[in-house]
Amino acid sequence: MEVKFAKALRQTAELMERELDQYLPESSGLEQQLYEAMRYAVLSGGKRLRPFLVIQCADLFDVAREYSVRVAAALEIMHTYSLIHDDLPCMDDDDLRRGVPTVHKKFDETVAVLAGDALQALAFEILADPKTHPSAGVRASLVLKLSQAVGVRGMVGGQTMDIYANGDDISMATITRLQQLKTGALITFACEAGAILGHASPGQITAIRAFAHDLGLAFQIADDILDVEGKSDEMGKAAQKDSDAGKATFVSLLGIEKAKIHANMLSNQAISHLSCFKGSADLLQDAAIFTVKRNM
Repeated sequence: MEVKFAKALRQTAELMERELDQYLPESSGLEQQLYEAMRYAVLSGGKRLRPFLVIQCADLFDVAREYSVRVAAALEIMHTYSLIHDDLPCMDDDDLRRGVPTVHKKFDETVAVLAGDALQALAFEILADPKTHPSAGVRASLVLKLSQAVGVRGMVGGQTMDIYANGDDISMATITRLQQLKTGALITFACEAGAILGHASPGQITAIRAFAHDLGLAFQIADDILDVEGKSDEMGKAAQKDSDAGKATFVSLLGIEKAKIHANMLSNQAISHLSCFKGSADLLQDAAIFTVKRNM
């Protein structure tokens, strides 16, 4: 099972490298640094878990890969924008991402901000393109869902909560909502996008959303555990950053052992939501297991 999943995830990463390269041309003009920074950020590796979720959820509904791969690429581009801005000195002030210097360290802060802006626009451009799906309604739905996932009711709202939350008196309910927005919203879009592409039934969409909800929280708890127990050279980013900054996390609120139990419970719960898809969701089930066992 683990071998099959690892192979599928690796194949998705290789597919994404080829697909993403097509959307990121090079330039020799005055905007050359912008193009270089965009390519540097997007093509610097990563697990490509979100694209994997898009493609696997779309496969449940026999969606043509030519469509799901484009949506997966758009989402990865949007995710990369969020990482660039998240790493800025005015946000988390990180020097390392995916094992290499962050964009503002490799280039400068101005180029980093502009590269993030340009990538966000590019993601929506890809989704709106008729090549992504012949149905204008499907494309409009994808654009709407992604805009909600990254906006004030999603990732940006969660990031704002993260910046201004007081780590000493934040509650479990608040940290859960924060992470549902900051991390979970894009994971939910990744899964729901496949259902949108496949014209899924209301019941199937409900199951996919429930899976994504629990998967997103399990993913974040695993991240919090890695921040405490992980090694920087394995993760490709600084370890113990949250604890050093005094941020409230699932680990700081629950303790390391209870956090692990909670993450595994959420992973199992996520898997249970896929029962209506029977054997066709095996790789998604494996993704839920990987989420809590990963070391990066």
